[in-house]
Amino acid sequence: MALTQIDHISENEEMQDCIDNCFEAAQACEWCADECAGEGEEMAECLRLCRDVADLTTMHARFMARDSNYSAQLAEACAGACEECAEECERHDAEHCQVCADALRDCAETCRDMASA
Repeated sequence: MALTQIDHISENEEMQDCIDNCFEAAQACEWCADECAGEGEEMAECLRLCRDVADLTTMHARFMARDSNYSAQLAEACAGACEECAEECERHDAEHCQVCADALRDCAETCRDMASA
């Protein structure tokens, strides 16, 4: 949960939700990528996308925390990457992929909201 002491976050519920969803997506992606690493070449694209998204989502959360002027642009990139990765994860039956896809869909939605704010 986002810190309530940071005024620009505590006064903006959409930003709080986005930060929380970004960190949750990063955790799910790191778990999914780690699991995919042991599952063979057919999971290589899932692994790569998950690692990209984990980096993007944590960076976006950090940009929101510092109230960066680049947060909206990063939110758009983050939403697109989350959607692409969710589509890849949904192709696989593994539990970690399905959990990850769900977290990514939530993250993409709140990032899109932040991009248009």
